[in-house]
Amino acid sequence: MGWAALLVAFAIAAASLVQVRSGEATVITRFGNPSRVLLEPGLGWRWPAPFEAAIPVDLRLRTTSSGLQDVGTRDGLRIIVQAYVAWQVQGDPDNVQRFMRAVQNQPDEAARQIRTFVGSALETTASSFDLVNLVNTDANQVHIADFEAQLRQQIDQQLLTTYGVRVLQVGIERLTLPSVTLTATVDRMRAERETIATERTAIGKREAAQIRSAAERDARIVQADATVKAADIEAQSRVEAAQIYGRAYAGSPQLYNLLRSLDTLGTIVTPGTKLILRTDAAPFRVLVDGPPTLENKSGSQP
Repeated sequence: MGWAALLVAFAIAAASLVQVRSGEATVITRFGNPSRVLLEPGLGWRWPAPFEAAIPVDLRLRTTSSGLQDVGTRDGLRIIVQAYVAWQVQGDPDNVQRFMRAVQNQPDEAARQIRTFVGSALETTASSFDLVNLVNTDANQVHIADFEAQLRQQIDQQLLTTYGVRVLQVGIERLTLPSVTLTATVDRMRAERETIATERTAIGKREAAQIRSAAERDARIVQADATVKAADIEAQSRVEAAQIYGRAYAGSPQLYNLLRSLDTLGTIVTPGTKLILRTDAAPFRVLVDGPPTLENKSGSQP
């Protein structure tokens, strides 16, 4: 009898012990109603069945995809988007019991309902963005991060208060365009590129005109400076030539007249010139008479 009583006591004690695994919470139910939650890994206790039962609740991270959703943007175009949600049951007694009551501790059912929430939130979030902010060749105009942040804001508090689920991350898996939207997007991109090309062409023409105008202005300035310098040089050369002519005339007036006559001939007579002039008149007289006789300083003939 003693051994039997000992075995019965051991069986009752073993039936009263509960093992809480890492990454799980254990809900102790009393006659089917949650009474307390065990969160720390290790051994816990409960009253033996049928008074109390232990139900493990998975607290590990899970990922759920929304599937492809056809939603509309703010500018009236359609996009096909797929998002994912990384979630887990919040590890505190109230949220664990909330998860138990909402989905009867069925993670697959929780994932299905979360997909419904995300699909509705995608429709609401997409209506706050233009297509150009989601699909664009200019990375500075793409606001996918803002889209994801707003989507998370849409579902974060609802999932926590309804299912006791904490959202850890929300992201866009896929974003594509229906054929109608794709055609409209390509046309819009083509128009944007044509506008940019027109603007850049106009800028190039304007800059070319400015460069050409500056070059012409600089050329006029250089030409004016060169004209002034040439006039100065010519004036100086005329002064120097006059001084040379003056010294030549002072030294030998007759030789000076001869050289000036020859210079005049070289100026007015060219290979194609035909002149009929008197030979006894200047400056052709020297061709007939020859150079004049020069007197030396003593007045004697050479």
